[in-house]
Amino acid sequence: MPDGAPEPKKGRKLDQVLDGARQVFMSDGYEGASVDDIARAAGVSKATLYSYFPDKKLLFMQVAKMACHRQTKNVIETIDFKAPATVVLRTIATEMVDFITSEFGTRVFRICVAESGRFPELAREFYECAPMLIRARMVDFFRIAMERGELRIDDVLLAADQFHELCKADLFPRMVFSMSDSFTRAEKDRVINGAVEMFMARYGVKP
Repeated sequence: MPDGAPEPKKGRKLDQVLDGARQVFMSDGYEGASVDDIARAAGVSKATLYSYFPDKKLLFMQVAKMACHRQTKNVIETIDFKAPATVVLRTIATEMVDFITSEFGTRVFRICVAESGRFPELAREFYECAPMLIRARMVDFFRIAMERGELRIDDVLLAADQFHELCKADLFPRMVFSMSDSFTRAEKDRVINGAVEMFMARYGVKP
């Protein structure tokens, strides 16, 4: 597939192509994914696949964006900004931790890192379509919580980045270095609760 293709066209088999590509990318990685295997998994001809995605980079980025936007949508839809700060933070942390440690999140991250040298736009696209969107949503909440007197934050962007890093404690390094392939609910909750408690200890306003 040649590089530098525009955004894919819309069509009735687009979702079918994306679902098939997702299966192959997750099992074989970006480099190992072949056009033949993707077309076979999607149940379409190679000509149909090329008509949607003449660029493998574009196809992978569409697959990654689809999952990332779905995760971001889940975060946005499950947040009740009227709830206390600890409740909102725990909701955000749970969504973030579950995605980071999911099979898809883990594999996409590894593919982006592995291919970042040759295709830096892959990693950039992944970063911008999930972490940056959630970061912006967190900043929106911080400002609301500050107006309510629940949080006191001087640098909301830094605070959002700090909370994101707190949610990666222990689990993310173990995932990156292939020390663990899956995590129990108790392991995730340990990190989630710790992240919320640490963040509130630094930025929470005591009644």
